[in-house]
Amino acid sequence: MRVPISWLREYVELPPEVTARDVARELIAAGLEVETIDELGADLTGPIVVGRVLAIEELTGFKKPIRHCQVDVGNPEPQSIVCGATNFAEGDLVVVILPGGELPGGFKIGARKTYGRMSEGMICSERELGMGDGHEGILVLPPAYGAEPGQDAVELLQMRDDVLDIAITPDRGYTASIRGVARETATAFSVPFRDPAAEPPPEQAEESYPASVADPAACARYVLREVQGLDPAAASPIWMTRRLQKCGVRSISLAVDVTNYLMLELGQPLHAWDRGKLQGPIVVRRAESGERMETLDHVERALDPEDILITDESGPVNIAGVMGGLTTEVDEKSTDIVIEAAHFSAESIARTARRHKLHSDSSYRFERGVDPELQRKAADAAVRLLAELGGARILPGETNLRAPVEPVTITIRADHPDKVAGMDYGRDTVVRRLREVGCEVSGDDVLTVTPPSWRPDLRDPNDLAEEVIRLEGYENIPARAPRSVAGRGLTPGQRLRRRAGRALAAAGYAEVLAYPFVSESDGDALQLPADDPRRRALRLANPLTGDEPLLRTTLLPGLFRALARNVGRGFGDVALFEIGLVYRPKFMSSGEAVPPPPRLPVDRGPTAEELAAIEAALPDQPVRVGAVLAGEHDLPGWWGAGRPANWADAIEAARIVAGEAGVELEVAADQHAPWHPGRCAALRVGDVLIGHAGELHPRVIKAFDLPSRTCAVELELTRLEPWAARVVPAPAITTYPVATQDVALIVPESVPAADVEAALRAGVDRHGAADLLESVRLFDLYTGEQAGEGNKSLAYTLRFRAADRTLTVEETTGARDAAVAEAADRVGAVLRGG
Repeated sequence: MRVPISWLREYVELPPEVTARDVARELIAAGLEVETIDELGADLTGPIVVGRVLAIEELTGFKKPIRHCQVDVGNPEPQSIVCGATNFAEGDLVVVILPGGELPGGFKIGARKTYGRMSEGMICSERELGMGDGHEGILVLPPAYGAEPGQDAVELLQMRDDVLDIAITPDRGYTASIRGVARETATAFSVPFRDPAAEPPPEQAEESYPASVADPAACARYVLREVQGLDPAAASPIWMTRRLQKCGVRSISLAVDVTNYLMLELGQPLHAWDRGKLQGPIVVRRAESGERMETLDHVERALDPEDILITDESGPVNIAGVMGGLTTEVDEKSTDIVIEAAHFSAESIARTARRHKLHSDSSYRFERGVDPELQRKAADAAVRLLAELGGARILPGETNLRAPVEPVTITIRADHPDKVAGMDYGRDTVVRRLREVGCEVSGDDVLTVTPPSWRPDLRDPNDLAEEVIRLEGYENIPARAPRSVAGRGLTPGQRLRRRAGRALAAAGYAEVLAYPFVSESDGDALQLPADDPRRRALRLANPLTGDEPLLRTTLLPGLFRALARNVGRGFGDVALFEIGLVYRPKFMSSGEAVPPPPRLPVDRGPTAEELAAIEAALPDQPVRVGAVLAGEHDLPGWWGAGRPANWADAIEAARIVAGEAGVELEVAADQHAPWHPGRCAALRVGDVLIGHAGELHPRVIKAFDLPSRTCAVELELTRLEPWAARVVPAPAITTYPVATQDVALIVPESVPAADVEAALRAGVDRHGAADLLESVRLFDLYTGEQAGEGNKSLAYTLRFRAADRTLTVEETTGARDAAVAEAADRVGAVLRGG
């Protein structure tokens, strides 16, 4: 919200010495977010005057149109000025900067010869004057401005002003108006405030344009007023167009400018229709399935049954609170106008704007909540301005439809703000501050508070406490260090997450934090079967974007998008990881989702039954770690060629994480989407499935636009927590030497190396030497001619060590032979060279 200080002073009696920076400082202290202060005209130096074009000579022989103009600037002799614009004619009033002046950006003006003629100044556009973005031609002043040649254009066009740019938070919708910011400013400076909506117009006995509301929950208040005989050629006055421009709104026509002006001043969005284009009574209702309409931006939109529509006998004419329809648009021929002022459901407008990706100044205010008592005042102000400025005749009567609304009353102890802030404000201060924000207050130790209509955010005692605290000054709350509680530290799960993150980072992975929201199409992109539980996701009631309305059941889509974004920006060798929650909804025995948790009050703690109900309704939220790799794992250089990342690197990432939990993973071939069926490994600890790793399916790679042969891993850290929490005994260290035995076994190519290793371990155990076996390590894989067609050779090193003696050759050889024999029985292994 852009707030010109000159407009603000109209409603706040600020002392003359108060500057824009003083206002910004006080508003920030009161909790508003003033982002910038624009000093309009600060870099503008005169003389800048009004000029009347007396004569125009078209110069030829140049690549673009060039005109040599004679301009009356109030001097005895006209000024000669060369100009390249063609949107003005003889007799027009323009803005001229004379030699010695300076435009924004340090552009100094002097008399000089150009295009063969002397130019003594410059005829200006809006952009050159810093008045707006209009640069399609010269700024031509309407005759209604009453300007005279030689008049100071800076004063006439109010070029100098300070403008606050305020970011409106969702709970402060009332500050999306000059009225709301003026109220806060008056409170901050303890000066009188003149409310532009203080006196509502008298009730009208007659009805204006016929209308009805089919869904009172969608529209609690609906007001219509009419005018006839508006002069279509009537221009908006300079004070109105300049205020609109300072607020970032382009002037269009008098009827549209009036609605925009009052929206900025009061915070109430208005809409104007051409009375002759409406067909029959207006009905406010929800959209019907299959309905469509073309909006003012010339886009035909498919409407949703949740959209609120304004309709007549021809069908939809407005998407309520968002944008009008093209068929009833006010144009340059419109003389009879219908003004609409309404109070629509904030939630419905927010969802409609997000659904259609159609965010407007009106929807911005409606979704933050407008004053439900403001509609009659705003509509009355609109018709009066049209009558005053455009010669229109106000028709008697007023359509005023209103659904009954119970007033909100809040009971609060007078010392509640004291307890929240840890300060002693006292009852008198609490009552005074609440009345300053517009509340009606009664009572002694226990106060009964009725919030004002423009503050829909005030709903409970803590909201009222916040108002007292912010107006008294957050900076006055004493800073106290929190007391630490002895005997508490990180849980085993927290320690595991930290260790796993540090280990992956040390291994070369970069951590990312993706949004936990996914698209409905992600299940198809991941090639998940129709009955895969990962397709059953929780749907958000109010998603950030309609494209991603679900909570994730796997970390992989977010990692894939982060990888694709990095690759698209030139980083081809990428290794990313994320540690975060996934959300698995609970279902009842009937197959239906469990009901949502209860809404709890904020003035007390929850009961045991309420906590149990919340716990039962919450989804399972296991902690997972995911990683994705693409490009080169080992980079090439002077030391030699690089090595591309493959499925084994993904499995190694899983082993790194499992090592932080003090366990060793068992790896077995598996088929599990979204991995390649022949390059996917299931990762277990005993009988517990921890996750999967491997190379992604080519269709998944194509769906997410990933590099070929991309690999990924996903583990459930929650399932590793029991092992991470156990106390691991320190290993015994022996001084006796190790004895090694190497074996090379030929097995069919289909036999996993993990099965061969398991067989070797089992053979050593059967021989009775399990306590001597220190490790089994695969160190070579050979698939050449000597292994035979369809076979492979796997070479292992078996390390033996005893704690109390040096092992003999006979002991280790016997254990090795037993291991080979077991491998021959289990997987058909043949000793290579044997």
